[in-house]
Amino acid sequence: MPDLSPLAIAVLALVAFAAGVIDAIAGGGGLLTLPALLAAGLPPHLALGTNKGQSVFGSGSAMVNFWRSGLIDPARARVGFPLGLVGAACGAALVLAVPAARLKPIVLVLLAGAALFIGLRRSPRPAPSAGTTSTGGSAPAAVVTAPNRESARPVVAGLIALVIGAYDGFFGPGTGTFLIVAFVALLGDGLARASAAAKVVNFASNLAALALFAWRGAVLWPVALPMAAGQLCGGWIGAHLAVRRGDALDRRVAVLSALALAVKLALDLR
Repeated sequence: MPDLSPLAIAVLALVAFAAGVIDAIAGGGGLLTLPALLAAGLPPHLALGTNKGQSVFGSGSAMVNFWRSGLIDPARARVGFPLGLVGAACGAALVLAVPAARLKPIVLVLLAGAALFIGLRRSPRPAPSAGTTSTGGSAPAAVVTAPNRESARPVVAGLIALVIGAYDGFFGPGTGTFLIVAFVALLGDGLARASAAAKVVNFASNLAALALFAWRGAVLWPVALPMAAGQLCGGWIGAHLAVRRGDALDRRVAVLSALALAVKLALDLR
């Protein structure tokens, strides 16, 4: 088990603070923290578990802030939270079953894919409301089908939570962004409301994955707890800033960090 210096832990805590701000605004904070943990010398399983040990605090503080602002739909949260737990538990169990020697190239591919997705995606736009067309006129046919769409929303939200929760349990980075894009594209949420809904699922998936990683002894708590303090502060600040959606710079920083780590891992595999 690596023995990190106090300076290295302090740097990781600062990275976690920045990641907490970024994750609450746009998602993708894990593209900073996981590469930082791997670059510090933690093996993949321990890096993934320690990452969950700190990220659960950032997602939790952001969720509470969104809840107080009234942006979280309680009915959807009652569906998304438990299914996020189930999905993440399955994903974490799967990654713990993968041998460490095989996990590093998998992490390399997933980091590169998440970085490309976040770097190339356009900021999602809310779908038009059910009662209007794209030109702003009335759409009588849409009014007829609106109840069907409304009844399907909890099902769609639950499937999103289950599938992306499983990804979060297995890997993690980019989860917040994937959730935001899915809620906007499939449910027509506004950006702030999508960010709030994403935090409910993200907190649930972090919590479930952390419980499993901790049970298997895959969390380095002397590192996770200082990073958690940074995540807690960053997530709280980021949630306040989320409605402004100024995430272009944040995405570039996260993508560059992930790509740099991908290069490092590729060189290590030679």
